[in-house]
Amino acid sequence: MNSRDLQRAVDRARSHAPFLAMLLDRESQLVEKLEPALDDPLKAARALGEEMPESRRLRLERRRLALLVALGDLAGRFDLTRVTRLLSDFADDALDRAIRTAIRERTPDAEPQGFAAIALGKLGSHELNYSSDIDPILIFDPLTLPCRPREVPEEAAVRIGRRVIELLQARDADGYVMRVDLRLRPSPEVTPIALPVNAAISYYESQALPWERAAFIRARACAGDLALGERFLAAIRPFVWRRAVDYGTIREIRDISRRIRDHYAQAQAFGPGYDLKRGRGGIREVEFFAQIHQLIHGGRDPALRAPATRDALAALAADGRIDAQDAAALAAAYTELRTVEHRLQMVDDLQTHTLPAGQAQLDNVAALHGLADGAALISRLRPHVERAGTVYDSLAGEEEPRLPSDPETLEARLRTAGFDHPGGALRIVEGWRGGGYPALRSPQAREALEALLPGLIDAFAEAPDSTHAITRFDAMLSRLPSAINFFRLLEAQPGLRQLMSAILCHAPTLAEQLGRRAELLDGLIDASALEPVAELPLLIEAMAARERGADYQWQLEHVRRLVGEKRFALGAQIVAGASDPLEVSAGYARIAEAAIEVLAAATVEEFTRAHGRVPDSELVILALGRMGGQALTHASDLDLIYLFTGDYSAESDGAKPLGAVTYYNRLAQRVTAALSVATAAGPLYDVDTRLRPSGAQGPLSVSLDGFARYQREDAWTWEHMALTRARPVFGSAQARAAVQEIVDDVLHGARPERDILADAVKMRADMAAHKPPAGPLDAKLLPGGLVDLEFAVHVLQLRHKTAFTPRLREAIRLLAGQGLLSETMVGAHALLSRLLVTLRLVAPDAQPPGETTQALIARAVGLGSWEEVVASLERTRQEVADCWAEVRAGA
Repeated sequence: MNSRDLQRAVDRARSHAPFLAMLLDRESQLVEKLEPALDDPLKAARALGEEMPESRRLRLERRRLALLVALGDLAGRFDLTRVTRLLSDFADDALDRAIRTAIRERTPDAEPQGFAAIALGKLGSHELNYSSDIDPILIFDPLTLPCRPREVPEEAAVRIGRRVIELLQARDADGYVMRVDLRLRPSPEVTPIALPVNAAISYYESQALPWERAAFIRARACAGDLALGERFLAAIRPFVWRRAVDYGTIREIRDISRRIRDHYAQAQAFGPGYDLKRGRGGIREVEFFAQIHQLIHGGRDPALRAPATRDALAALAADGRIDAQDAAALAAAYTELRTVEHRLQMVDDLQTHTLPAGQAQLDNVAALHGLADGAALISRLRPHVERAGTVYDSLAGEEEPRLPSDPETLEARLRTAGFDHPGGALRIVEGWRGGGYPALRSPQAREALEALLPGLIDAFAEAPDSTHAITRFDAMLSRLPSAINFFRLLEAQPGLRQLMSAILCHAPTLAEQLGRRAELLDGLIDASALEPVAELPLLIEAMAARERGADYQWQLEHVRRLVGEKRFALGAQIVAGASDPLEVSAGYARIAEAAIEVLAAATVEEFTRAHGRVPDSELVILALGRMGGQALTHASDLDLIYLFTGDYSAESDGAKPLGAVTYYNRLAQRVTAALSVATAAGPLYDVDTRLRPSGAQGPLSVSLDGFARYQREDAWTWEHMALTRARPVFGSAQARAAVQEIVDDVLHGARPERDILADAVKMRADMAAHKPPAGPLDAKLLPGGLVDLEFAVHVLQLRHKTAFTPRLREAIRLLAGQGLLSETMVGAHALLSRLLVTLRLVAPDAQPPGETTQALIARAVGLGSWEEVVASLERTRQEVADCWAEVRAGA
């Protein structure tokens, strides 16, 4: 390149790119030394001399580099590889310096470690645009991240991340450094902007979606603690590069390809207004062509894992995975399209990819590129776009055969598939095709349904009751406002279709929920949905996550959504035969306890904004019943008692002070509402507070002293029986211990003398009279059911002052170990509990279900047939009845 070429580049920049013209004026000293500056643009950009804050230095460096890269590109000195590498290297350096600055501002003496940025997208492959944002994922190591005193690592990481974004994105008279997009992190709507490294690894190993595999083809550790970043990438490498390519993977790849075309349907036609990035035959399709073949073959051949698009095409061609001529044509198209894309962005420093629709604007871009006019630019690009589009079209593969449209042929297809009543199924399918439901009124929705129908019909046909399955699906579809994403999800996940079909056949409770919220099915995509629920700390962490700026109502919706998804998944585990109902029951309880912890804490925080806090006092929540015993069903309510510590005569210190009694009663009402009032995300739990001191006639919340006094002096036998399953579930460790001490003291004898047996016998008789069994399978209320067993256990506990534990199963074992209860009651409790948890889902009316559901129940309780279930239930009920009779007799 000679000086004449450079001068022409300067002239074109000044005449056709307002942004570059402005830089030429503001960086006049740099322009005077262009030749040596272009030899090492990064070094020249950094040669500022004077001292200044890092934020301003970065902005000035970016401005200078933008000018040098543009002129080197326009003059022909820099090819596309050099341009994108210079931009990417600067972005790496800027992001690294921003991380170090953010850490040192907060902890000046600490080593800047434990925080890393993982580059995705074009930054990950060193192919950054001229005016591009960057797509990092921010991770941190809680063990090594520098924190301020009394600051938890999670909070420190979020603050560091926010400062990094501020340093890079903030604009002033000097411009900005770069835009940062963090939406490629897992579940960006609920997760913090910086993720603990182990949690991130766990997500990608078990929950990540197919498109995230493609995103990580170009991932690399680019800034911050590079060792931490490399450790993370090494851990998730098996997620990205799978050795086995099975049918599911091929479907995933085709689904990603189809979504790209569908999502960017506009600006597909080539000509003025064409989208260089998203149009047919555009940049995105070249990138995706390479990535799809990398996903298929890269698991077995590491040589094919090149992050950069043209490198990947060359490697695939060299290995014979794609046609060499196609690879060369795509590489040429990519080079030409990316170069013109940079011209578009140089004009006004905007992140645009679309050719101007107006002739004057198109001519201007062409002139910046060194061409005569817009027509010349279109002619130059056309062969590249058309060839790339043709090559990319080959990815579509063969479409699955659609269902016949002719009614007679379709009915024969349904009969052949195995439908019990093909005529009825035909009428339902024809109704869908007619678009009678709101979710099916758009052509796009009906097209998505047609693509899904063959697989959906096969799934229903294989269901134990095909008519039941398709009828319930029809009822669900009739209530959905939109279903395109739902259809596409089912199309891409054959296993999910089978599970949904089973849910519709067997579980009316879950089918009803699915009809209200079809997105509940999303939570069943990955295998972890059919695994035991996470432990309590992880559940609390997930529910407590809050978006930046999110308010109290957002938190309520967030918790409701997560609880709904997790409870639905637990029910699906029973339908799928993936979990023991006893484990599911414990999972329901962990989910509820996490919801109580998060919602009560959020409500307390919200309440204190207006009313402050009562000094040396706090709210404590005591759970009883099945919640206290950590064994809920899908339909269980929450038996709660609200207590408060400290002086009941004190007053809160807020702008609107309240006396302690009024304060905690209003706060308890708010907590109950948070746990029970239905919102857009659906209902949560029914809360029952009738077990509080003095029942429904007493105050909603009582002081700890008042609770202790009531239990020791006035409580009745039924209240002490309830206390045997009491467990503090909210409050500080100190407050919980104080409540537990009162409970233990009362149970071990600090209570009024009562005729426990006589009271219990009368209570059970009253319950039988006022709350009879719902049906012949009511494992709870039938004579010899769970209630009789619970009464026997609680009477023995109170009379003998022993075996106190809120978990009924453990209490039975302790009593049996002391010879106070038959060993057979351990098995009796297990059978009755498994039945109760299962029947709440599949037969909530406690009536015998259909034959296919009978088999599911038998499997769930560990028996071989329905006949064995019936016989075991009768035998167990007799054993429990005998046990209760022995207790009543005083044995």
